[in-house]
Amino acid sequence: MNTKSLKGLIVRASDGELGTVEKLYFDDDTWGIRYLTVATGGWLGGREVLISPISITAADWQAQRLDVSLTMKQVEDSPAIDTHEPVSRQHEAAYLGYYGYPDYWGGPHIWGPSFYPAGLALPTGAAIQAVADRISKEPIDSHLRCTEALEGYSIDAVDGGIGHVCGFVFDDYAWAIRYVEVATKLWLPGKRVLFSPGWVQRVSWPESKFVVGLTREAIQEGPAYVESMPVTREYENQLYAHYGRPPYWLFEGDHRPAFSYDNV
Repeated sequence: MNTKSLKGLIVRASDGELGTVEKLYFDDDTWGIRYLTVATGGWLGGREVLISPISITAADWQAQRLDVSLTMKQVEDSPAIDTHEPVSRQHEAAYLGYYGYPDYWGGPHIWGPSFYPAGLALPTGAAIQAVADRISKEPIDSHLRCTEALEGYSIDAVDGGIGHVCGFVFDDYAWAIRYVEVATKLWLPGKRVLFSPGWVQRVSWPESKFVVGLTREAIQEGPAYVESMPVTREYENQLYAHYGRPPYWLFEGDHRPAFSYDNV
């Protein structure tokens, strides 16, 4: 699913609507989507709040709605975070401690001990405070990036420029960014392509640039991406076979159901 489809989705708590999705934050180590920012509108005076994918219980793409296992009172009393400023590890410690969520960086997989947020075992009782105390001692740098801020970044292959970032495709089960969408209009007019974040050789945040370990020729001959079409497993197999790279699902085994990305 393209991340553009998330903007404006209604987020519904167990006892009412919280607001609408504004932005996505992911960490630049695993490319897991850690938070959605939600504009709450009038009921919280326009305050934006963070919602973790851990709390999402259902996604109705036809109704344009996400359901979360939270109450409006829980969200109202959650730690205030200025979503216009970088989200620090201290902010995350306060947030995760408040909701009793485990830290996602405390294990070998995208969601720490699990590949998917749905597979996390949430701490209870005294363990919640123990997790919060441990998280609060973490370094300040949280490695969080906003997807909107990366749009427009230039993309270089190993032998020259290929275009710029124009979007992202994410897995709505793992809540991870699986592909970066590239517009090649300055080089291959009209063609858009996808590459996996795992193929990135270098990122220059000061230069707003990604360098991927692919050649311009390989990209030119590679599968095109059409935003209005679903990214099926068949398409993914073609993509990884063309570039001679192992697909991510080989490393995640049978921990997830088969699915397709539906671009809304």
